Amino acid sequence: MSSYPASLLDVSLQPGKPPIVQVEAPAGAVPWAAEHRDALRTVVNEHGSALVRGLRLRDTTEVAGVFGRLANGLMAEREAFAPRAVYSDGVYSSTKWPANQQMCMHHELSYTLEFPGLMMFACLSAPTQGGATTVSDSPTVLDALPADLVARFAQEGWLLTRNYNDEIGASYAEAFGTEDRAAVENYCQANAIEFEWQPDGGLRTRQRRYAVVRHPVTGQRCWFNQVAFLNEWTLDPEVREFLIEMYGEDALPFNTRFGHGDAIGEDVVEELNRVYTAHTMREPWQAGDLMLVDNIRCAHSREPFDGPREVLVALADTVRLADLQAAQ
Repeated sequence: MSSYPASLLDVSLQPGKPPIVQVEAPAGAVPWAAEHRDALRTVVNEHGSALVRGLRLRDTTEVAGVFGRLANGLMAEREAFAPRAVYSDGVYSSTKWPANQQMCMHHELSYTLEFPGLMMFACLSAPTQGGATTVSDSPTVLDALPADLVARFAQEGWLLTRNYNDEIGASYAEAFGTEDRAAVENYCQANAIEFEWQPDGGLRTRQRRYAVVRHPVTGQRCWFNQVAFLNEWTLDPEVREFLIEMYGEDALPFNTRFGHGDAIGEDVVEELNRVYTAHTMREPWQAGDLMLVDNIRCAHSREPFDGPREVLVALADTVRLADLQAAQ
């Protein structure tokens, strides 16, 4: 990232909040983004995230223009765990997740071999209550976790199991962007994903990934995974019980394990979520806000909310897992 001086922007640093950049954009949000791109990305490079207030983003066309000016390239999502609406190339709705449920902290697409280095969010309609996109600093989380747990995940990595069907979550056609089984198989083989077609036409996959990595710019050790988010014990208890009753423990839509295949206990997931909660930074959305998140340096989540909420999302700056160093 650029070393353009972040001091050219008005950055407010307050405990418990992400960095907030207050701006004025009399010529419009898109020209502002083009002019201040390097300075804003420097803020994100230094702090892991930035909430930009004052752009007064109004519609999807303007948001797409801002995303395009700020990114080094937008990604098409693959292996999604839930459907999104597509507004334009690389511009999506936020994930369809029940409004009354907390979304656990996670690093977007950390189970893929290519994932976004930068997440961008734009709020067109703010909820009446809740609904913040919260962030948590990954090196800080790593230092707060039990050392023996970190050491095990650093050595083994983590394992994601998925069962795709047409009843819950994303179907394999939605996740892989095609209904062609041969194309899905080719994708899995090219992306280190074990797969097995089920008698009912569904698909079961397994993939092992790093859990702790070195940040490609700063070299910091980062807790980088979706171990807690995609684990059965993070689900609402009633939802988990229903899914197990419907599908069985081995056929849950998604679940995570230690890298060698051992089950992850409820106590481990509770500890992960406890540490995330202790180190969560939040600022309520206001309509027109923009937020940038370094997807390796920071995990992000979404809080429960009331009222309408429209937040657009872009996945940007592709990073290849093969280019990262697993951190021991």
